[in-house]
Amino acid sequence: MIILEKHKKMEIGTVVFDFDGTISTLRCGWERVMGPLMTEYISGGNPTKEIEEMVKDYIDRSTGIQTIAQMKWLAQTVEQFGMNPSAPSDPWFYKEEYNRRLMAEVAKRRDEAANGAREKYLIAGSEEFLKKLRERGIRMLAASGTDECDVKKESAALGIDRYFEEIAGAKPLSEDCSKQATLQRLMTEGANGKGILVIGDGPVEIKLGREFKALTLGIASDEKQLRGYNEAKKKRLTAGAHALVDCFEDTDRLITWMEDGCNE
Repeated sequence: MIILEKHKKMEIGTVVFDFDGTISTLRCGWERVMGPLMTEYISGGNPTKEIEEMVKDYIDRSTGIQTIAQMKWLAQTVEQFGMNPSAPSDPWFYKEEYNRRLMAEVAKRRDEAANGAREKYLIAGSEEFLKKLRERGIRMLAASGTDECDVKKESAALGIDRYFEEIAGAKPLSEDCSKQATLQRLMTEGANGKGILVIGDGPVEIKLGREFKALTLGIASDEKQLRGYNEAKKKRLTAGAHALVDCFEDTDRLITWMEDGCNE
């Protein structure tokens, strides 16, 4: 584990998890679907290095936000470049097309997980960590930028839905951010007077956690290997998270850090 900041000893009452890339790898490689989609529609089928680099940079910066927000950016950029005048202007069209392309692979993985191969798509140590939190009576919530119906299906296929009091995702035809709404509600409720820990692999949830004075843990896993650092994730999380790990395998040490705020 790399501890970036010590924190005062506190009693954590609630843990809010991001889902994709933090616990689940069912959507591993989504960038390889979104990137070509964006490049294709912006360039009208004639991509340039400038467009490819711009798209790559945007996807990296926007990891964790609602998919529809990313598609709004796409629609605006298509119009801005003017290279594809016949392209649709509706961001919901792009979201539907992105989901269609992505779900062809995700559905296969989800079925495989549901039929006994779930460990193949869980970040190392994640279920053991969930069990340890449940043993301590800690409330657990999952908040995702993915459509809520899909998050629930995927968490059920992975056999981890039972750990969460609530699983929140993007609502149909809504641009509301479930992560922000969940954190805001928790802070308003006071989280029963106990601390909140936000865990995720993207800068969006880490930034939100910081804004709401929560403790934050960045997960920078190589999703294909289920452990080991992904250097791109590590780079984008280092500046924001209180602590950074590549997976949940060192569960006891993670619990000690969470509760005591120490380096060792």
